[in-house]
Parts: sequence; C-alpha cells; structure tokens
Amino acid sequence: RARQKMKDKGVRIIPGTDGVIKDIDEARKLAIEIGFPIMIKASAGGGGKGMRIVEDPDRFLSLISAAQAEAKANFGDGGVYLERCIHNPRHVEIQVFGDAHGRIVHLGERECSIQRRHQKLIEEAPSPALTPELRQEMGEAAILAAKSIDYVGAGTVEFLLDDGHLFYFLEMNTRIQVEHAVTEVTTGFDLVKEQIRVAAGEALAFPVNGSESFQRRGHAIEFRVNAEDPDRDFAPGPGKITTFHPPGGPGIRIDTHVYAGYNVPPYYDSLLAKLIVSGATREEAILRARHSLDQFIIEGIPTTLPLLRRIVDNKAFLDGDIDTGFVARMLSEIDGRIEV
Repeated sequence: RARQKMKDKGVRIIPGTDGVIKDIDEARKLAIEIGFPIMIKASAGGGGKGMRIVEDPDRFLSLISAAQAEAKANFGDGGVYLERCIHNPRHVEIQVFGDAHGRIVHLGERECSIQRRHQKLIEEAPSPALTPELRQEMGEAAILAAKSIDYVGAGTVEFLLDDGHLFYFLEMNTRIQVEHAVTEVTTGFDLVKEQIRVAAGEALAFPVNGSESFQRRGHAIEFRVNAEDPDRDFAPGPGKITTFHPPGGPGIRIDTHVYAGYNVPPYYDSLLAKLIVSGATREEAILRARHSLDQFIIEGIPTTLPLLRRIVDNKAFLDGDIDTGFVARMLSEIDGRIEV
C-alpha cells in the first residue's frame, strides 16, 4: 500500500510487486517480469530481517521460502513482496514529523549507506552525496509521503539513491529511529521530547522548512557499537563485559545502557552503545571520531569497534564515496580479518 501511495503521488518507486505474494508460482513469473536480481522483502519487517537477494532464478523458490520463514519468526507475519535489486545504491533517509493539527515538516536527511546484512552501522548528517537541489527534492517527496496518510509523530521516509542520482522510495518507518541522534545534534531539536508533546496533542515546535531558524548546524556521525564479531561474519558476541570505558568531551555523545559487569544476553538486538560525534565540518567530525573510537574500550566480548576504527581511516569513506556495498568490499580487500 505504501508503494502504491507513492506511485499515485508521482514519487519514483523501485519496480516490484503491488502487494504481498499470495502464490509462489505466480511470484516466480512476476520475478521474471521484474528482472533479476530480485530483492525479497518482509512486508512487516525491518532491520534486514526477512530479506534475500536472488541473483540466480534457480534459487528463487528456496530463498523466498527462507525469507518467509525468517519474517514469520521475527515479526509473526511471513508476508513478503518483491522488488528489483539496485546494486550498491546509497541509502538516504529523511526525518519527518507531523502533528494532529495538520502540520508536517522534514528535518533533513541522514546518510545510512554503511551497512552489514542490510542493517546500518554508521549514519551521518548531512549526506555528502546530496546537492541542495536534490536535498530539497527528496525532502518534498518525504513530506508528500507523510501527508498522503495524514501522518502524526516522528517518522522516517527511506530512499535508495542510484549512481545517476535518481532516488526511489524504499519504505517508511513509523517510529523514532536508532539514528535519530544525528538529526538531534545537527538541528538542536529533542525528537523524543517532541514525540511526547505531539502525542499529547500539542502543535509542533519546529520552525517552517527553509526558514532562517531551521538551518542545520555542522556535521554529525553516529557509530553503532554492537556485540558482534566482524571476523566471524558478524556473529553475535554475548557474554560479560569486563571493561567499559566510553570516550567523552566536547562534540561527543554516548547513548548506552551497558556497564562493566553487564551480561549481554544472546536473545536480543546486539546494540551496546551509540557513539555520536559532531564538528563544524565533516572532516572535523571524522577527526573527532578517530580519537573517540581509539579511546572507546570494551573488553570481555567481541565488538564492532575494530571495524569502525578501520572504516574511519578508509579513503573511500573519507572521500564520502560510499554505498551499501562498502563494508563487503572493504572486508574482501583485507580477507575479512579485522585487527583488534
């Protein structure tokens, strides 16, 4: 339904099925019509669960069954749909906010292209890829999406951006995102507080898009520190944290719930902490990130910290030349081994 609404409003969508797959044999025919490679996606999902890329048509039936089973296990709903797979696009999302009085604004974009298994590792704002004209066009499309459903509250409209700078509607997440902190840092607005105010029926406190008081401030980058082992295909790393020393100082924010002595369970999301750094420019934010990641010490379990340290020294990352295939390419270049 979301895809159809965007199509009706003139927002570009990725070629795919109009709804949830009902019949496997019909799905195979549709996949051939859409064209391989195909992305199978859970209709009730997110966070990379219930997703499979099908390069070989002969593997379509086995992979759609696997995606349905994973979606059912994670979301209680095994429904999936098909989209043409755009290889290595950029993943750019727009933060929107609406209130019960009919007002909807956007708070700019977040670049979320650095991912593993379709799950984000690093987010930043603003995106190094967007021109002012493209930023305005994507922001207007996001507001159009929110207005089409009279949306109230915080939401995120996600797009894929191809190498020709054409953007395609991906999905809308109707919640506060993990990466909302980079928007808070670059706008000065407390999104959680605003979510509570709007839920209580109050009007948005945000200024009008394009107004002088709405101008974004500097650059922010968020790093997700997960209890995962990059050397073992990001296998979960539950166990007891023996040492936990996060960095601190100006331009550094830590969002976490863990501490030395905390036992990381194997049953839930692997996120341990979010490190958010900011600076007047992207270069300044990256410099602060290098120092902060070097000072961040977690012992007792494997984490993504060594991988994140390597990313901030990578030339492609420094140049802003990133896409959703960045992590896989980087790991293949170093034979998948990350020095601790």
